Amino acid sequence: MILVRQEIGDVLRDVRQQKGQTLRQVASKASVALGYLSEVERGQKEASSEILASVAEALDVPISSIMREVGDRIAVLEGVQSFPDIVPDELVAEVGPELSLR
Repeated sequence: MILVRQEIGDVLRDVRQQKGQTLRQVASKASVALGYLSEVERGQKEASSEILASVAEALDVPISSIMREVGDRIAVLEGVQSFPDIVPDELVAEVGPELSLR
């Protein structure tokens, strides 16, 4: 069984380590308890969207990048052979020149 929380945790840990930050540093910047963030990274706890946003900000990475990586990993685990690598036209139409959703 594929657990989304496990993939989210793996991606968060990978990004944190790539950036050379400790768990303590990220937890502090994100205002998240160290133990809780550790459990999220190990896939033991589900992170709320607010926690994910705080951690992404602490890592200076767009949450969309994190979620895309999670989606790509799940697709591989599911054995998806190919998947589109495009942003839907409807979403593009909703995005203004400042690149934020209206």
